[in-house]
Amino acid sequence: MSRVLVIVGGLLAAVALLFAAYVWVAMSYSYSEGERAGYLQKFSKRGWICKTWEGEILLTSMPGAIPEKFEFTVRDDAVANQIAAAAGKRVVLHYAQHKGLPTNCFGDTQYFVESITIQP
Repeated sequence: MSRVLVIVGGLLAAVALLFAAYVWVAMSYSYSEGERAGYLQKFSKRGWICKTWEGEILLTSMPGAIPEKFEFTVRDDAVANQIAAAAGKRVVLHYAQHKGLPTNCFGDTQYFVESITIQP
């Protein structure tokens, strides 16, 4: 009986280790990186168990055009404070896209903002 418990425990440990390695790789390497410019429309910390900073900017290509929404997640509290101070202003968000994250505890979106520039 103890041999079965050792085998089951080893398998569970291996699965947990593989899961942790997958999450580390998914968070360490970005699928794409870039910038998006627009007007910061909303920004809040939300979630039932895992609280994450989530926001939205409106991207406008030309005056009179229907704006497109860009939803994003922020993991760094210092960057979140800068973004919160820029509510309603035109901003440029520098982001990295991380595909394949297993849960929304890391964020509701794939786009993780790493820095912000406030436009005049």
